[in-house]
Amino acid sequence: MGDILSYYSAFDEWGRLDREPLEFQINFRHIRQLLPASCRILDNGAGPGKYAVELAKLGHRVTLSDLTPRLVDVAREKAKAFGVEAQFDGFHIADARDLGAFPAERFDAALMLGPLYHLQREEDRVRAVSELHRVTKQDGYIFVAFMSRTRFLATSVAHPEAWKPNHTAPGIRRFLDTGNFDHADPGRFTGAYYFDIPDIVPFMEAHGFAGEKLVGSSSIAGGMGPEQWAYWRERGGEEYEGIMNLVLRESENPHILGLSSHLLYIGRKR
Repeated sequence: MGDILSYYSAFDEWGRLDREPLEFQINFRHIRQLLPASCRILDNGAGPGKYAVELAKLGHRVTLSDLTPRLVDVAREKAKAFGVEAQFDGFHIADARDLGAFPAERFDAALMLGPLYHLQREEDRVRAVSELHRVTKQDGYIFVAFMSRTRFLATSVAHPEAWKPNHTAPGIRRFLDTGNFDHADPGRFTGAYYFDIPDIVPFMEAHGFAGEKLVGSSSIAGGMGPEQWAYWRERGGEEYEGIMNLVLRESENPHILGLSSHLLYIGRKR
């Protein structure tokens, strides 16, 4: 876990979600639509707390955990800066594979929007989802992020020099066979695991969850740049909101899931 701690101790994850807002906007719309009022929520692997802060603004009681101490400190500072610190039941340094600080069925809903794609061993992924299952109440919603092998294959083919060892055909073949990626250039993205899209729902179902949706977190608009978005914003708030509603609707289209770098699994504890 040392490479994860080093990477995220230096990386501006809050800024990434500001620079690439579509992922956050789509995910949060789905989360907000499904949660009942006044939930007790765990944001597990919360990073700097962007989702947690927005959930606190809506009046939910939020518990935040992350592996990286610096990010937990940032999350506490953000909650204070946005005036929602009182809505938090705690800020915890915790490994997603061991949520022993929390009792069983503590939370009405839970988020895990990062840990799974940093766990390269299957037994670690199983431990993480098993812990998520344990701390969530019966029928509670869970929201889990995945990264897809399909999208990263396309990224590797288009930008091979940026994603060594996926800069050769044998390197990409090894990645496709295993799902594991370890960047050859020091200091770049951490070791990661990418799922085959058809495996996501069965994996979650095998560990006690009933799937409701699998969402492409960038929908059909992941390739749009500032100029394309500026066109719709300049047409006024009502039309921009209409476009965003269409983008949100299409995020559930199973035929475009492979276009998205991040996927959001939405399920309930069985």
